[in-house]
Amino acid sequence: MSQTFIPSTETIFEKTGENTMVVNMGPQHPSTHGVLRVICELEGETIIKAQCVIGYLHTGMEKEAEYQTYHKCVVMTDRMDYLNANGNNLAHALAVEKLLDCEVPKRGQYLRVILAELSRIASHCVWLGTSALDLGAMTPFFYIMQQREMILDMFEMFSGVRMMPSWIVPGGLRGDIPAGFEVKLRKFLDTFEKELAVVEDLLVNNPIWKERTIGVGAITGKEALELGCSGPIARASGVPFDLRKDQPYCSYEDFDFNIPVGQHGDVYDRFLVRIQEMKESCKILRQAIDGLPSGPYNTLDRKIAPPPRHELDTSMEGVIHHFKLYTEGFRAPAGEAYAGIEGSKGELGFYVVGDGTNRPYRWHERPSSFMNLKALEVMSVGRLIADVIAIIGSLDIVLGEIDR
Repeated sequence: MSQTFIPSTETIFEKTGENTMVVNMGPQHPSTHGVLRVICELEGETIIKAQCVIGYLHTGMEKEAEYQTYHKCVVMTDRMDYLNANGNNLAHALAVEKLLDCEVPKRGQYLRVILAELSRIASHCVWLGTSALDLGAMTPFFYIMQQREMILDMFEMFSGVRMMPSWIVPGGLRGDIPAGFEVKLRKFLDTFEKELAVVEDLLVNNPIWKERTIGVGAITGKEALELGCSGPIARASGVPFDLRKDQPYCSYEDFDFNIPVGQHGDVYDRFLVRIQEMKESCKILRQAIDGLPSGPYNTLDRKIAPPPRHELDTSMEGVIHHFKLYTEGFRAPAGEAYAGIEGSKGELGFYVVGDGTNRPYRWHERPSSFMNLKALEVMSVGRLIADVIAIIGSLDIVLGEIDR
């Protein structure tokens, strides 16, 4: 029986001092938020060098996608950053649509925005609850995860699936807004803003929380950009970059919202930025549901989108079209395309190369978690070993996206 080779510390890490100690954090550690291994060189309890070791969760999804149709690739995107599944669906769909030169109707764009912003809030809820739990704050976890459950209930209304809906597809969405969804969304927004205020009261001015986060894991805006960081990590360091504003997609230019920016780039600022982002997402959701356009939600190009459900009851041509689309897929022209979105953790994009067949010749993700993780090695130097827990939590990584 074959065994997985796990390299020893000596083969991948070189000590910098003679009187220092090397310790492993992970890959089996509850606060690494997945199978992440961090090798730390310590002088006393102070870190003088840190190195991240990944690959324990490698699945080969990018290579596997080259053997699947463009529609079937969607279910793989769900399983990368599984906390932001709709965002991954959206980035893949936008890249394929750019390759196809396909335009999604306004209603479909607004519905995509609703799903993407709900996913952003749900992802931030997991970050807030787990990172607070890592530092000993148990109460916020119960408050915020209860709110996430309400979002997952809404995803279930759409797709029947709570975490990996695969609802956003090339050409539009798998279906329209379900009956009762608008009422449930408005109720959630009213409840969520009140509950988020409770969590803020528990943490923002909490002396223990501030002591564990202020000044910890700080990087400058220049360092963030040099390391390839994006999203809340870069914005907490003073970089006011957000693809929803700087390179709008899905009609984000129609919405009025602000981009929260920090000043110190530490764990505390990353906490404040994400809290404010959730409030801004609520603003976007209210505008999207209030101004939801009428009309079709899928492209009118029938080579890409399936026929409406009601046609399958009366049209044999519609049944044949539906069958061929979901068994053979559609053909994309030869060429290449990249589309990026502002995911919950930063810039999330897909690079797709078409060769004229019904499946991608090359399919590659620009993963925000992978790019942000490298900053851990810089943030940890000079801090105590206990601070690594706070720093990892503030990065909000998902190993499924890092290893792929």
